[in-house]
Amino acid sequence: MKRNSIIYILPIFFLMIVVYSCKVNYSFSGASVSPDIKTVSIQYFRNNASLAPPTISQSLTEALKNIFTSQSHLAIVTRNADLNFEGEITGYAIAPVAIQSNDLAASNRLTIMVHVKFVNTKDEKQNFDTSFSRFADYSSTQSLTAVQANLIDQINQQLVQDIFNKAMINW
Repeated sequence: MKRNSIIYILPIFFLMIVVYSCKVNYSFSGASVSPDIKTVSIQYFRNNASLAPPTISQSLTEALKNIFTSQSHLAIVTRNADLNFEGEITGYAIAPVAIQSNDLAASNRLTIMVHVKFVNTKDEKQNFDTSFSRFADYSSTQSLTAVQANLIDQINQQLVQDIFNKAMINW
């Protein structure tokens, strides 16, 4: 009986050693992070979009910090991190998207554009300097002021997921 137990336990033991000795850590978000990467720095995203509300910079920056806190093991530091993000909000536009027969818009689209510079100090090949854009539609029967905060939150969540995916999952 003891011999049979050892036959079953031994492969499990070796499998555990192999899994723990891997060079890359994986998380449930799909992010793969080298074990030598411990910190991330996310600088304040400036608002350079003329029509955007002044709170958009803070909400985007905080949303990016939150996704790293919730979906990675990295510590957020102010400067000189293993991973560094900086950027700016470059566009904030509202446009009609569904015109009715009476030339009135049935719905409008809020689009936010962000430019991001990402530097991985451990692997230069993963660096990028890219723009991201996302949008959300709302009914023209609603005023923008009534739905703006909710739309910005919704778009920010999509933008930070795109940024996170590009940096951590490398899509």
